[in-house]
Amino acid sequence: MAEPTIFIVDDDPAIRDSLSWLIETVGYPVRTYASAQDFLDAYDPDTPGCLILDVRLPGMSGLQLQQKMRADNINLPVIIISGHGDVPMAVKAMQQGAQVFLEKPFRDQELLDNIQEAVETDARNREKDSASASVITCIESLTPREKEIMELMVSGNPNRKIAEQCGISVKTVEVHRARVMEKMNTKSLPELVQMVLSLKDQ
Repeated sequence: MAEPTIFIVDDDPAIRDSLSWLIETVGYPVRTYASAQDFLDAYDPDTPGCLILDVRLPGMSGLQLQQKMRADNINLPVIIISGHGDVPMAVKAMQQGAQVFLEKPFRDQELLDNIQEAVETDARNREKDSASASVITCIESLTPREKEIMELMVSGNPNRKIAEQCGISVKTVEVHRARVMEKMNTKSLPELVQMVLSLKDQ
């Protein structure tokens, strides 16, 4: 996986420079943008990390960028930074899913701690998304009958009941069950249940 990168969107070059310098001292690569649109034009969704975002920006505001990211399924954790008068906007940003908001001036260590937390959150989210994609691929390999059998298995039905519901023999159910377990790449029913439920929880 690519190295986590810290993205900064702020229209003030002095703030971009000081934040870059601070973050680079702890070893993270940094990319800075003067506007929300510049960030959107350059961002690659495969790049992990987090976004440090000023709520007050020329053109597209920080809040509008957040909305656009959600619409485009960009799930990068967001750290909002705001001036004193922007606190109501920052609260709104939190309601829209920002991880944290820091009011200027904030302590360097406070920002670094929040960046570390955001990067860890992003890594967990990406791991979960990757696992989900893998489960979806397995499910797509099932025939319609195997999907039907799997749903009944996951719902806790014994072979005899599955056979009755599908109008097939218990022996045929056993064959389908074995194929489902093989295609889903799982060894036990509890594991299969967990895989299917993990998708429904999203």
